Amino acid sequence: MNFLKKILSSLNNNSDMNKYLILGIGNIGNEYDETRHNIGFEIVDELSQNLDTKFESVKLAQRAEGIYRGKKIIIIKPNNYVNNSGRSLVYWQKKEKVSNENILVVCDDLNLFFGNIKIKPNGTSGGHNGLKDIENNLGTSKYARLRIGISNNNKIPKSDYVLGKWNSFEKSNLNNLKTSSIEIIFSFIQTSIEETMNLYNNKNFV
Repeated sequence: MNFLKKILSSLNNNSDMNKYLILGIGNIGNEYDETRHNIGFEIVDELSQNLDTKFESVKLAQRAEGIYRGKKIIIIKPNNYVNNSGRSLVYWQKKEKVSNENILVVCDDLNLFFGNIKIKPNGTSGGHNGLKDIENNLGTSKYARLRIGISNNNKIPKSDYVLGKWNSFEKSNLNNLKTSSIEIIFSFIQTSIEETMNLYNNKNFV
């Protein structure tokens, strides 16, 4: 662990503060399209469109690159499923020399109502296996995450619910959630996470 900390410390000392890594959590494969667990993928897809860039297949991920107000944005969709998101993040963080402070992970959150979006500078995995794997690989929980509420239907097993398709109400409000999420991401990049939290964390977006 000490060896890993030295590597990460060296990485942060040599990182480019004008470079950001935005990672969306999701599962690859057409069968997972439009499922709740893939909202991270949907939002970074929207981000790539806003930045007028396209994804390409690379090592451990689909990757896109764009510029926002003079800052380089690396967008990553891991290609090894939700539970193994950390390996892709750490590989591209090291390759691109991005500091921990400039990482933002976008994911679904069962503990938030649908329509709620929260950005936080750190925290626990909250039972999300993708966040748990990122923490294990990164060696810290001190990285920003954008959590998109998907509610929690206790009548349906958790795995079935998160892998289930959006219902009609959710689908009708997804565009609002995506648009608001992009605003939050750009605020995080342009201002600070503290200011972004103050602006957005107490709002409902549907």
